[in-house]
Amino acid sequence: MATDAKADPEPHCREDDDSAPAAAADDEDTGAQVAPIVKLEEVAVTTGEEDEDPILDLKAKLYRFDKEGNQWKERGVGTVKLLKHKVNGKVRLVMRQSKTLKICANHFVIPTMTVQEHSGNDKSCVWHAADFADGNLKEEMFCIRFASVENCKIFMETVQDVAESQGKKEENKDATVTADLLDKLSVGESKSDGKAEDTVVASDTKEAVKDEAKAEEDKTDEAASKA
Repeated sequence: MATDAKADPEPHCREDDDSAPAAAADDEDTGAQVAPIVKLEEVAVTTGEEDEDPILDLKAKLYRFDKEGNQWKERGVGTVKLLKHKVNGKVRLVMRQSKTLKICANHFVIPTMTVQEHSGNDKSCVWHAADFADGNLKEEMFCIRFASVENCKIFMETVQDVAESQGKKEENKDATVTADLLDKLSVGESKSDGKAEDTVVASDTKEAVKDEAKAEEDKTDEAASKA
């Protein structure tokens, strides 16, 4: 006698329906309040950007060139920023992934840094930098792609302006250091000259005293011989 291999799901459905009110009753709010076992204190979260002012803030996708594989690898999608330090005036480029906030680029914008348009894509540009995103200083080649040509141009022009301003700042710093060294050298020479003059005067005075003492001694000898 053949049997039906297909199980009838209906009894199971009815059983779930009968137990539904009981489950609802178990979940009914009794109004009781349960105090938390552990009380968590608020913790201030720092980003390391508190002492910096943002110059640029744009959304983009970042790539780094893998020399071993000879190909571009994606670093993440997020916001690229140019941040200027409030005290020393240095500017660094920082980019974080939008979801995890993981740093995918972190380096200073130096006078020798140049950004060039990526060949074949006017929404992308490339540059080299000594990057510290992974915790170790490493020479990297980056490529960044923006949603529009306008944002790419804004990024390139802003980085170029910052690099030039940093170069002028270094020149002014070098000039100031040189001027300070010249001033110290001049003061040192003046002190040396004054010391030499004092030495000459003292020597002359000493010789004059010797001559006077010898003259007095001669006079005494002459008087003694006459007596």
